[in-house]
Amino acid sequence: MKSVLSEYFMQDAIFTEFYKAVLNSLYDGVYFIDNTRKITYWNKGAERITGYNPTEIIGTSCANNILKQIDKSGIMVCSRSLDKNDSGFCTGQCPIVKSIQNREHTERELFFHHKNGHKVPVLLRTAPITDAAGNIMGATQIFSDTSEKISAIQRAEELQKLAYIDPLTGAGNRRYTEIILHEKLEEFHRYGMPFGVLFIDIDHFKQINDSYGHLVGDEMLKMTTKTMLSNIRTFDFIGRWGGEEFVAIILNSNEEMLYSIANRFRMLTERTCLTVEKKSVNITISVGATIAKQGDTIESLIQWADALMYQSKALGRNCVTLRNKP
Repeated sequence: MKSVLSEYFMQDAIFTEFYKAVLNSLYDGVYFIDNTRKITYWNKGAERITGYNPTEIIGTSCANNILKQIDKSGIMVCSRSLDKNDSGFCTGQCPIVKSIQNREHTERELFFHHKNGHKVPVLLRTAPITDAAGNIMGATQIFSDTSEKISAIQRAEELQKLAYIDPLTGAGNRRYTEIILHEKLEEFHRYGMPFGVLFIDIDHFKQINDSYGHLVGDEMLKMTTKTMLSNIRTFDFIGRWGGEEFVAIILNSNEEMLYSIANRFRMLTERTCLTVEKKSVNITISVGATIAKQGDTIESLIQWADALMYQSKALGRNCVTLRNKP
């Protein structure tokens, strides 16, 4: 049986093939939810941003939370509860529920789960949909990718020409990382421009390779890199140091900012997963963080960050250790 919202759109002249084409031409993601919380429309922009095509989404319930929406603290904004008929519905801070119940437009910065496993930062806007009589018929959500991918892609294309990109992950390679470190140290010593360094290592990576094979290990490396690259400022830098180790260079930062960014990487990585043979496989990272100080060299910075990363390992993994932070 078709939903009320589906029937409305089929009968209403506004939702013609022309307007479908208009919606599909948008860079932003757009989807509609009816009053039973079923997703009834999913445009090309939504597919591009999330990786999910319409056949995988339309007809599913938003209560299933396939996009695994989380806020900046890592908290799920939608949770799934069951009523007496065992039908799922959204609770908690769900933007759809709030928009429908309060008949208001909402706007939030969230992270969506991409089909490939990484987290994508989005600006999500939600609005209720009403009929001519003012009755609530569902809601629409419009979301924009805020990871500044266009700039990142352009930068990656230039770096690729110079053979400075790691071919597997798309991050800078070790050679390019050393060049950036040298440049930032020169700027720091000459002009006092502060920056920090993160040394990042995937926890228990050998076990992943041993249990699932190197192809899955490669996918894990790519997933982790995409999560980090999608959630840094355009002037910051991430390079693959070797194996499962990464170095991030965070500009114009102090200890608090550096720790916050490192912990964001940790939290988002913990929340990512890769589906292997219908099983969700999660990973975590250990991070060492240091702000550049007078007298530091490339070697000393890496040694400090590396040693701090091993302190994080010793503390149980999946944590951040900051230089000079209690």
